[in-house]
Amino acid sequence: MRITTTKDNRKWISLAALVLQNTSLVLLLRYSRTMKAERYISSTAIVTAEFIKGLICIVLVWLENDRSINRLFRVIHEEIYAKPYDTSKLAIPSGLYAIQNNLLFFALSYLNAATYQVSYQLKILTTALCSVLMLKKSIEKHQWFSLCMLAIGVAFVTWPSPEEVQKRTTIQSQATWLQQSTGFGAVLLASMTSGFAGVYFEKILKTGPTSVWIRNIQLACFGTLFGLVIVFCFDYKAVMDKGFFQGYSTVVWIVVLLQAIGGLIIATVIKYADNIIKGFATSLSILFSSVISYFILHDFTPSLFFYMGTVFVLTATFLYGWEKNKVTSSVNEQARIQNILIK
Repeated sequence: MRITTTKDNRKWISLAALVLQNTSLVLLLRYSRTMKAERYISSTAIVTAEFIKGLICIVLVWLENDRSINRLFRVIHEEIYAKPYDTSKLAIPSGLYAIQNNLLFFALSYLNAATYQVSYQLKILTTALCSVLMLKKSIEKHQWFSLCMLAIGVAFVTWPSPEEVQKRTTIQSQATWLQQSTGFGAVLLASMTSGFAGVYFEKILKTGPTSVWIRNIQLACFGTLFGLVIVFCFDYKAVMDKGFFQGYSTVVWIVVLLQAIGGLIIATVIKYADNIIKGFATSLSILFSSVISYFILHDFTPSLFFYMGTVFVLTATFLYGWEKNKVTSSVNEQARIQNILIK
């Protein structure tokens, strides 16, 4: 009886942690992009988050090796510096994640949190398609059906209501519609990069027994490097004028920390959460984002199309995650956890 209660408590804690992580990052990121203050450079925030994530993973590797500095340096040397070819494989997903993160910051500059979260579920579709093409995975009939529902649901969410169509006669409304379309385009591209990079990384993870945290150190190194390249290409002048950390407020630093540790938090609790729990977490996160966007941020008014699309997306999420009783190997389980971690 006590064991069952403990497991149930862990599931509820996992649910709360997933909802908190999913909701807080999106809402605070949206708020940080729209608040009336000196605007920070999103590309520098992504670089800072990658650097902090790398430091956290180094500490975790240190803890795994009995808090020995000598063992830490030996492991890093053996797994990273002594294996340049193996390490270089992480350059592709790291570069894609750098692009993806910049796209998501860009998207939340134009889309409210609720619409963003529903639309970004397209990553399920792109991940499934990449899994079939790259890993030769088989997808069951109910999962194909759920993917079709997902596409239809996102189409409903992005479909303008009749009132919005009528309002497009003014220049201001046309500009708003153009901004929203730009935001949806960024989410679509981010979903594509997320699917490909996640499956590519899963394929790498299955080729060897390298620690999850070592892989994340490799990702963070390349991610920081690619992030700096993006800063140099697009924001060099702004950084030279006002500095790398211009516009950084308490809210921005919280966003950076959530961006850095969010995936790590999920990785530590996901072993207690099944697909149903993850589905509930997605549902509650979208619900909370919608309520907070409407009552607090005042940047969201749900339409009938949004309600219909959200129902389709949430149903598709549950349906895709539903599995028959299967025995999952430890390698596949590790890959699943890591795939969630880096997304």
